[in-house]
Amino acid sequence: MSTPLVHAFFVGRAIAEIAYERLEVGVTDALSELGKFDAEQRENLRQFVDEVIERAQREETIVTQTRPTTTTVVPLDLQTGGDLQATIDDLRAEIAELRSELQRYRLRSQP
Repeated sequence: MSTPLVHAFFVGRAIAEIAYERLEVGVTDALSELGKFDAEQRENLRQFVDEVIERAQREETIVTQTRPTTTTVVPLDLQTGGDLQATIDDLRAEIAELRSELQRYRLRSQP
């Protein structure tokens, strides 16, 4: 014979077990979907990076084919023979000369 109290205990226990099982299935499904979403996003990002690199290489190839000349960077000390102060002085003199020419031009063009 079972008493109502014992029956209620087993009903409560069955409810808890079923709720736990359903919660477990729900969490497992949610984590599975999250894993799939993460994998899809990683794949999308990888494809995006591949497309960017491919397009950049294609653009670089087009630019290098249309402009085959190479640019050589020569350090300033090799261009000037190593005398940087002399180069600065020459540039200052050229700037002063250009300023004076500009001043003369402005004076001549005034009405």
